[in-house]
Amino acid sequence: MVYTQSNSMTMAKNILLTLLFFGLKISMSGQERDVLPTAEQVQWIDKEIGVIIHLDINIYAPESFDYSKKETLPALSVFHPSGLNTDQWIKAAKSAGATYAVLTVKHGTGFCLWKTRVHPYHVGNTPFREGNADIVADFIKSCKKYGVKPGFYYNTNMNTYYQAGYLPMTDEKRLQYNDVVYRQLEELWSGYGKLFEIWFDGGVMTDRTTGIQDKVDRLLQKYQPNACLFQGPVGARNILRWVENEDGKTPYPFWSRINAVLNHDGKEVISNGHGDPQGRYWVSAEADFPNRKQDAWNGGWLWKDGQQDKVFSAGELLERYYTSVGNNTNMLIGMAIDTAGLFPAYDSKVFKDFGKKLKERNSSKAGSMSGSGYSFEIKLKSPQKINQIEILENIQSGERIRSYRVEGFIKGEWKKICEGISVGHKRIQSFEPVETGAVRLIVTAASKKPLIKAFSAYNY
Repeated sequence: MVYTQSNSMTMAKNILLTLLFFGLKISMSGQERDVLPTAEQVQWIDKEIGVIIHLDINIYAPESFDYSKKETLPALSVFHPSGLNTDQWIKAAKSAGATYAVLTVKHGTGFCLWKTRVHPYHVGNTPFREGNADIVADFIKSCKKYGVKPGFYYNTNMNTYYQAGYLPMTDEKRLQYNDVVYRQLEELWSGYGKLFEIWFDGGVMTDRTTGIQDKVDRLLQKYQPNACLFQGPVGARNILRWVENEDGKTPYPFWSRINAVLNHDGKEVISNGHGDPQGRYWVSAEADFPNRKQDAWNGGWLWKDGQQDKVFSAGELLERYYTSVGNNTNMLIGMAIDTAGLFPAYDSKVFKDFGKKLKERNSSKAGSMSGSGYSFEIKLKSPQKINQIEILENIQSGERIRSYRVEGFIKGEWKKICEGISVGHKRIQSFEPVETGAVRLIVTAASKKPLIKAFSAYNY
């Protein structure tokens, strides 16, 4: 048998993942089961905004490198990010409202940002800091310094150095490569402390002959049992899923609960999609996108000189906040580190401006309330304009709302402002400004009595 996989990050994410979920809280209530998140999933989605930081050796040879050709790998001697400053990365992330950060410790080339003992193609064999650098350790230290939760991205399937994933590979070669993956994951997960999130781009191979899923799952249980796992392996807790695009736009409606079907091998498989309000499993979702547009080099994930015009504006980032966090998913923004080892000044300014917009938006709250029931009314101090509402369910008790309507008390009568279907952790809706003295949320369908963590009106 020969294994072949595309080198496209987007195509890799379309792999269906077989999932057998352990530790999920399921209890019967009437005719419908309550499917609830783990404590770690609740903590994770409460963080709302994260970053995924990309630094790889191919940024030093953007014109000549080809993922499918090992001979185009840049020489270790070219890697010298003399100004590298992980504090600068994390401070920029925090200015954009990020509360967690994922570092691509090994991206598609196979080059490692730590001194792996498995092979020589790593930062310790470069001129940078005379071979004494450990960028992963620096990243962890900066996260701790600034109170940001750390995570690692390690692609288990793709590696130019080992010619894995980009070209046909025999079973023997794949199994040899799997051993490399296993030993490097053990180094990472045992050597840098507790991780908040672990990213498996394209999942983990499940094939019975050449897969590594079971070994990875056992390793997770040993070293990182509480980490949230983006496209993680079968059998693990705290699974996260993708929203099927790299543009930060979650489809609506969107449910954290999902179902599984049987594939041609008789295994349970889960795709992503909208989810199902009566789904059997709770799998939170993350909407990832680069801070540079997808027509930039390497899909915008990695830095290349002269592409400042490809950087998303602060306004465009705010739009993606509404279509991710405002649609029951977390927002994960890419950060492309340059050859000097810094998040570029222009990109940093955009992050800061986006953070200011978020603060301005949050300070424009006109009123808020919480409670349980089917109707919630906010009485404003005086008639004023509003143009956004925000609803948060208490997801520790599940996603209960199935549909809702929002009304404003306008010129002496209640008039519909907007309506919707799913809510979950957070639902933000914008509309044309209306002047009103009160706003009310009416839940028109629910699986149980709704538990509202917050219902708020904004004039932003």
